[in-house]
Order: sequence, then C-alpha cells, then structure tokens
Amino acid sequence: MVSEVEGVGEAVTGDAQVSRAPHGSALSGGQGDPRMAARAIEPEAGEHDGEIGGSCLNCGAELAGPYCRQCGQKARVRRSVGVIAHDLVHGILHLDGKFWRTLPLLIWRPGELTRRYVHGERAKFVSPMAMFLFSIFLMFAILSIFGLSLSNLDIRLDDESRAELAQKHEQTTRALAAARARRAALDAPAAARDAARDRQRADLDRRIADLSRDERSLEAAENFTRGATSEGAARTGWARLDHGIEKFAENPGLALYKLQSNGYKFSWLLIPLSVPFVWLLFFWTRRYHFYDHTVFVTYSLAFMSLLAILLTVLGFVGVYSPVIAFAALIVPPVHMFRQLKQAYRLHWASALLRTFLLVNFCAITASLFFVLLLGIGALG
Repeated sequence: MVSEVEGVGEAVTGDAQVSRAPHGSALSGGQGDPRMAARAIEPEAGEHDGEIGGSCLNCGAELAGPYCRQCGQKARVRRSVGVIAHDLVHGILHLDGKFWRTLPLLIWRPGELTRRYVHGERAKFVSPMAMFLFSIFLMFAILSIFGLSLSNLDIRLDDESRAELAQKHEQTTRALAAARARRAALDAPAAARDAARDRQRADLDRRIADLSRDERSLEAAENFTRGATSEGAARTGWARLDHGIEKFAENPGLALYKLQSNGYKFSWLLIPLSVPFVWLLFFWTRRYHFYDHTVFVTYSLAFMSLLAILLTVLGFVGVYSPVIAFAALIVPPVHMFRQLKQAYRLHWASALLRTFLLVNFCAITASLFFVLLLGIGALG
C-alpha cells in the first residue's frame, strides 16, 4: 500500500523517475516524461521563463527568454483582473520597482541619484520627468481631496469689515488734508524762519508721506475687495489682456481659480525657468551641461512637491503648526545643499555658498512663474 502511494506521488511530481532515468531516455524529457503529470496538476510548477520557446504573440519573433528580443513584450501573458489592476497602478503612479529604488535616494541622497542618472544608470531609476509629473499629479490630487482650493477663499469683505475699511480710509484722508494745511501754513510768507519751525516742517513732510502711502494702500484694498469697475481697471492697450484684467477685477475668485488651474497645467514651466539659474552657478566650467542641470532641477522640484504633500497631510492630521512651518523653512535648503554637494562633488563651503544663491534664485523663479500664470490666466 505504501509503495502504491509513493508511486502516485512520483507520478505527480516526476522527481524520482527523472532522477533515476538515464540522460536521453524517455523519462528524461520524451513523450513519456512524467513531468507532464506535474504540469497537468500545476502548469507553472518548477518552470522558469528562461525555458520559454515558440514565437512572440506580439511580433512573431522567435523567443529565447522571458522577453522578446525584437519588441520587448513578455513571453508569458496572462489574462486576469490582477494584471489590469497592476497596469492601472503602474500606468498612473509608476509604482514599480524603479520607484522604490528612486524614492529613498531622492529623499536622502538626491545628489547621488542625480549623478548616477546623468552618468547612464537609467534603467534602475524613475526618470526625472516621470518623477516630477507623478509628484505634481499627486500633490494636486491631495489638495483636491482636502479641499485646499484657492477658489474657496473669500477675499471679499463682509459689510461690517468693508465699513470699517471705508472709515479708516476717510480718517486717513482727513488727517492727510490737515497735515497738508499745517504744512502750507508754515510755508506762508509771513511765517517765521527758525530752527523750531524747520523741524516742524520736516516732521510734517514725513507725516504727509506716511499718510499718503496709507491712503493709497487703503484705496487699493477697497477697490480689490469690492471689485474695481471697468473704468478703474488698469489699461494696457491690448484688448484681450485688458478684458482679462477687467474680469479679474470684477471677480477676484475667478483669478484665484485660474491661478491654481494654470499652476497645475503649466507646472513644467518651472524647469526651463530654473535651469538657467543653476547654470549660473557653474557657467565657468565645461564639466557640466544643460542636461545635467535639467536633471538636477527636475529631481529637486519632484522632491519639493512630495514635501508639500507630506506637510499638507501632517497639517490635516493635527501636527503642531510651528513644526510644519519650521520643516517648510529648513528642509528645502538642506535638501538643496545635499543635492548640490553630492551631484557636483563640491566641498561643503562651496556647496553652502551655492545653496544660498540657489535659494534666492528660487524666489526669483517663483515670482516669474507667478507673473506668467497671471498673464496666461488673463489672456485665457
């Protein structure tokens, strides 16, 4: 009985008979190969993609491994819902093995990632542009999930606040008129000229300048909160741009909505805007090219987007706000310093100086990007 059970087991696995069969015999792979029974029970048991033969289902080329040498398609294709789910996640989020190799380096050793990618290690890592697009997509998705939209901001004041602003504006106007009258009296022909009056004139001049500045600011704030009329809107002479400015003045919420929408669609403009500034840090050397700087900038922007996502989530789960603010101020320059030092193999002092310059360049780039978004929104 035991021998019969063992015989069934050997017939299923085929191991014992194969091991005892001489090379080239029927039991070692011919028509009577007992491994056929094992395949019938578990078709892929003990088999490797390297043993696949036949033709590629896509281009018809002869197969000699797990992938087609002509088109790159896998030799084995499966029809299952799991494959569709994998393709969906991979196609949208690029969450494959490359991502999990790229992310740790991007966070802690960004310069090494930049240098290795520039020097040819491309198959191991997610490309800079793919990483950037993924981070931008995820950032705006998170902002939408948490309801952080600029269009939700109510920048129009209520009636009470608007009345307060108007009262402050009126008080400032009266104080300015009184100061100008006093100053004119000191300039009258009959007024005495002495040191005390000269000091009064100087004090009044400073007060008039301060009140004039306050009056202009209050007037601008009133116009902005209630919406400027077509007559009060700025004119450039370009009809299409003027029309956009009028729309923004009438509905500031529309301007904020377009600003956010264009920020998502045109975020890639940050790359060409930033690359020339990085080039300025190394313009005197031919060791580095615009391609190197582009990889540096794109990976850096991807990290900053992921950082913004993390800080947003931490803010919504209740992390202390000063901690988030401190991280937002400290982490970006530290990351820039590490990326510069590692990517360009700099001494720490040289990397520190370039980091200081790069932080200032980032402020310029952000301003240019903001102006471009406003222009695109107005023209759109």
